[in-house]
Parts: sequence; C-alpha cells; structure tokens
Amino acid sequence: MPHGTVIQEIVPTKVKYCLYARKSTESEERQVLSIDSQIKEMLQMADRECLEIVEMKRESHSAKETGQRPVFNEIVEEIREGKYNGILTWAPDRISRNAGDLGRIVDLMDSGKLQEIRTFGQKFGNNPNEKFLLMILGSQAKLENDNRGINVKRGLRTRAEMGLWSGIAPLGYLTQGLMDKKCQLIVDPLRGPIVKKMFEKVAYEQWSGRKVYNWLRFELNFYTRGNKPLTLSGVYRILENPFYYGVFERPKNSGNWYQGKHTPLITQELFEKTKAQLKRDQIVRETKEFAFTKLFTCGYCGSGISAEEKWKQLKDGGANRYIYYSCSRARDRNCKNMYIREEDLIVELLKILDKVNINELGMRKKLEDEIARFNIFQRSVLGATEKIKTDQDTDIRNYAKYILKEGSTIEKRELLANLRSRIMYKDKKLTLI
Repeated sequence: MPHGTVIQEIVPTKVKYCLYARKSTESEERQVLSIDSQIKEMLQMADRECLEIVEMKRESHSAKETGQRPVFNEIVEEIREGKYNGILTWAPDRISRNAGDLGRIVDLMDSGKLQEIRTFGQKFGNNPNEKFLLMILGSQAKLENDNRGINVKRGLRTRAEMGLWSGIAPLGYLTQGLMDKKCQLIVDPLRGPIVKKMFEKVAYEQWSGRKVYNWLRFELNFYTRGNKPLTLSGVYRILENPFYYGVFERPKNSGNWYQGKHTPLITQELFEKTKAQLKRDQIVRETKEFAFTKLFTCGYCGSGISAEEKWKQLKDGGANRYIYYSCSRARDRNCKNMYIREEDLIVELLKILDKVNINELGMRKKLEDEIARFNIFQRSVLGATEKIKTDQDTDIRNYAKYILKEGSTIEKRELLANLRSRIMYKDKKLTLI
C-alpha cells in the first residue's frame, strides 16, 4: 500500500423503521393476529433488538389489488422522502399480495431508499439474495390468493347446482342456523306472508309499486330484518326477483339459472302477472305527463306536488277530464294540504307572473326571440303596417301568460323550470320563496 494512503471507513446507514400492521379482510385469515397483537409483538422484538421505530401505521385494507391501500401508499411516499428507510411488519404478506405493490417495494430497495424489511422471523436487506427471497414469498402469497378465488367460485357454483343460496337471504326468508343445513333457507313466518301479498296486490288489484310502498310503510308499519322501512326501490327489487317462485341466477347477469331448494312464496304464474302489471304501470307513467308536477313545494311538509287525473261521465255519453294537484305526502302521510284543479292553479300562476320581476325568467332571451318572430309574422303574413308599440317587459310577461294558458306541456314546464325563485303551494295559494 503506498505511503500516505488514507483508508476511508464505510459506515452503514442507520436504519429507521416504520412499524406497519395490517389486518387482512380475507375470510381465511380471520384467525391471524389482530392489529393490536401484531403491534405488541413487533414492539417487543424492536425492544429486544434495539430497533429504532420512528413511525407506526395500521391498516385494514386488503392487499390483493395494486394501489388500493391508502396507508401503504403513504409509507411508499414517506420512504421516497427519506422519513425512514426500513419497514417492520409481522410477515412478508402484510406488505403485499400483488405484483404491483411488491414491485414498488423492490424498486425502493434498488434505489437505496429502503434499506431493510424486518418481519417476526426474517430479515430482507438490500442485496440480491434477500430481495429474491422477498419476491418469492410475495409471489407465493399472490398464488394463494388466486387459488383461493378459484376455490371460492367453484364452491359457490357447486352450491348453486345443489339449489342452495349463498349470501344474505332475500327478504321473506331466513338462513338456517344449523351447520349441517348451511345455505338452506326457510320462510320468514313474519315477513314471508307479507311479501306474498305484495305480489298479489300488484297482480290482482293492479296496485303500483308506490302504492305497495305506502301500504307497507303507513298501514302495516313494515320493517326489514335490519329494522328499517323498506324503500321504494326495495319494493321493486322484490317484485322483479324470480327467486320468490323458486329460481335464481348465479352469478348475476351471467345467464346461468338454477332451481332452488327453498320453498317458493309464489307461483311462476303470479310472478308473470306481477311483471306484466308493472310493465303496464311503467308505460302509463311514461305516457301520462302533467304540466306542473315536481315544480312546486308543499307549504306544510316540504314534499313535492303530484298530479292525479279524474274523469266525470256526462249524460250525453261523453266525459270531462279534470287534473288535480296536491301534496305527494312523501314526507308526511297525513299532510293536510288541499287539492287544487289545474285551471285554478293556472290562475294562481298568472298572479305570480304579475308579481315576478321579468329578469327572474331565466328564458327571457328565448321569449324575446319568440315575440320578435311573431311581430315578423304579423307584418309579412297578416299585413300589419306597424309593430304594436308596447313596453318590452309587458310583451314578455303577456307572452309568458299565453304559454301558461295555451302552451304545450313541454313549454309550460320549461317556463316554470327556468323561474329562478322557488314556488310554494299551500291551501290553493302559490307564493314565491
């Protein structure tokens, strides 16, 4: 060695650890140590081996999918920032069960930002052999996940072929509590008969889904197993579910249908009649459109305003059509707001237009264009020699009134929908709010 050569001693970088405890959500790992138990064991190990822990993080997300763990993502970013350069965790599969996250960890080790990973029984440093072992263990965990998914799907398919239902029992049924009868359903003696009546009300009495909903909520005070009122969408899901006459699809939208071993609540004939009635009810709802629904608010309970059509038979054999508007009673079944005929409602709306500032009409420009077009029609077609001289605001107000009285349903709805103030209906009177 030449005289005077200075030997520089390489001092290893001190490792600062982040203690990371994760509880898996996979059902097979329910018996694995809880987060608190993991932390206790890791702290004891750190104390024995004099490891410096500068951060402690816990997480309950699954590690099967890349980038779906917010706490793990924080750890990756903080390692890149140099906050710590080691990870202390219970086992390698706590870090990752997918190739994407495992690759991020190895990249951090390759760049020198992550020096070491310590587990309860192993240590993985920034060297080829230990990184290779870490990748093998991570890949093994991924393989276990993939095989587990295949086994679960096979088990679900086998149960379906046996006619057994997997998952939460549909409303009207209960799951057997006995282990030897797992996945077998029995009829709920409390709710089953009511579910059957729901189908009968629609099929034989031509009830709508909303009428069934009101009957359940306000007359029967019906509650689900979770002690909650059945929603309107829940009513339709039941009435459209073939499970109640004995068959089910698994998985959903797959086209694979199975005959269930459960006792049907209804016959297929009753289900088809219910389905046909719901279809007719939907067609009626789509074709029957009223001009002023969903535009006002009830002054008593804050519900929307709905419409109802009535026909009165005349002596000469004809019939008169009347439309009545009232509170939908969505928020208060016993709301005392009064009915009003459409003709009287239009009179009230005309009063509103007399009071409202013309600038409140969000479609003012469109109304001005329509008035200008009408003036051109007067001069060119009808031969009017001059334009009728009136105040522009008056022209717009009068044209808006004309739309309310003679316009189409679409024009009426568009006019009121563009009114910038809300309208409240209470006891046959309208007010701006």
